[in-house]
Amino acid sequence: MQLKSLNKGRFSTYWKNNNNLIESVIKQCVVETKIVDEKSVLFRQGCKVNDLVLVYNGMISIRYEAANGRRFHLGTLDCDEHILGEMEFFTGYLCQFDIIAEEALTLSIVSADKLYQSLIEYPKLALFFATAIAFDYQDTLDIFLKRTLYSICYNIAFDLYQHYLNIHPVSSFQKNYLEAERFGTTDRVYRRAVSELVKLDIVEKNEGKLEIKSMEKLKEFIKCNDKISD
Repeated sequence: MQLKSLNKGRFSTYWKNNNNLIESVIKQCVVETKIVDEKSVLFRQGCKVNDLVLVYNGMISIRYEAANGRRFHLGTLDCDEHILGEMEFFTGYLCQFDIIAEEALTLSIVSADKLYQSLIEYPKLALFFATAIAFDYQDTLDIFLKRTLYSICYNIAFDLYQHYLNIHPVSSFQKNYLEAERFGTTDRVYRRAVSELVKLDIVEKNEGKLEIKSMEKLKEFIKCNDKISD
């Protein structure tokens, strides 16, 4: 979730007016600031989360690995005052994902004990967490549902369209096998789906990067598969 003022939703005006309180309370809960190297694991799937992490800026990736060895990548996230570990803080569950630094990061450790006391002292903060977590939950669930219920071709096309509109919460990878994991499939199936979109004259590869070739054909392809209008 983002620590920054939420600019959408029912409480957007309220958070804008109370953003200084939220930031000041969270900063009072910071017990350590440190630099971690690229590819450092900030949280490991299946492990207990003792404290939260605040990343003011920098790139992370989020990954889940099933017991059968298959991986699902949510993609990369360009942090902008993002707090990590907030879900596990409230539930007490083990960490659900691997969260990995995609570059060297400066991060702050937020004490779970201090945050607990702050939430008791400032109930407004609990409402902020609830609102921010609700947005993250629905964005993430939307990604999972589309990956599950739609074809790989559709998901690749829809993902490109979301990035074109600049509304996608996460970004893509440069390597094919990581992109395949982002769509919950294998490298072979991913490449076959890309080839199909290329044959349909919807996308093209430019210096190894997948790009939209025909916006009209892309929109038509999405409409035919999703039955939605612009």
